[in-house]
Amino acid sequence: MRSEIKVVFGPGQEFDLVVDGSEVLDFEAARRWLDEQFVKNECEPMRGSGKVLLADKVLAVASAVGPAAFGDPAFALDFARAVRGALSKALVRVDVAKLSLSY
Repeated sequence: MRSEIKVVFGPGQEFDLVVDGSEVLDFEAARRWLDEQFVKNECEPMRGSGKVLLADKVLAVASAVGPAAFGDPAFALDFARAVRGALSKALVRVDVAKLSLSY
């Protein structure tokens, strides 16, 4: 099954990532990849409680690495594989500018 992840930073800064079902990370590997990226990029929790949801990690990582990282095909594929595996959704829109995630 083919999955599409759209990452939007603003007008003219949209990335359409496509990942084949055979490339998707399993839930644990996807969560681990997002956790590693969250720490590596020094992301901060979005909630005052300190609780970090998977959706928050997806948004925080995308925001921290910025549009330049999505120009790297290897990073873009890893991000798409992890988002698909962690959220179990075939279509995901990551709107960094609006801090929203939609399925």
